[in-house]
Amino acid sequence: MKLFLDANVVFSAANSESQLHRFILLLGRDQMLVTSGYAQQEAYRNIRAKRPLWEEGYRKVMAGVAVVEGIDRPVPVSLARKDRPILATAIRERCEYLVTGDKRDFGHLFGATIEGVTVMSPLMLAGKLVEQGEL
Repeated sequence: MKLFLDANVVFSAANSESQLHRFILLLGRDQMLVTSGYAQQEAYRNIRAKRPLWEEGYRKVMAGVAVVEGIDRPVPVSLARKDRPILATAIRERCEYLVTGDKRDFGHLFGATIEGVTVMSPLMLAGKLVEQGEL
């Protein structure tokens, strides 16, 4: 399974004390995790500005995440211009899931599949993997 991690997931997973940190590291053992350079830079910029003590956790998480070049192209759903490259890149990379905690901008797409990519929160993804016996 190939998962695209949005910047807010990378940011939150950098907290090495969090369940999300452990979940992402666990996923990285058996799944392919990707993010875009754009999302990676946004997450790192926010860590440096808001949570500099999380830098070590960020490095651990990113060690298992492939960083791909982002693209911006029209997508067949309503999204803010700043969020369109996230979904467009996940589609181009043929990710099965786009994992995001951004309820404000992506919440209306949670559970929807767009050009082969299903948008889910980390909690939704964990529930689905448990349900399928994969966790």
